[in-house]
Amino acid sequence: MECVICKQGQVQKGTATVTLERGATTVVIKEVPAEVCENCGEYYLNETVTQRVEQLAEQSVQHGAVFEVLRYAA
Repeated sequence: MECVICKQGQVQKGTATVTLERGATTVVIKEVPAEVCENCGEYYLNETVTQRVEQLAEQSVQHGAVFEVLRYAA
């Protein structure tokens, strides 16, 4: 698939670091399975992975975290 952002590179299976913010909480999730552009590094998550990332972030918010770094686990 051609990257929709840079229109130069092809996307390939890999991993990404996803950073999410809500209010005073910042959550960094490392090693997230993704399709990653070989040219610009833009990443694309499928629906299942997106739901898991949102779940992990929501747990951090509910626990009152200000800044949390997690490793993705399915």
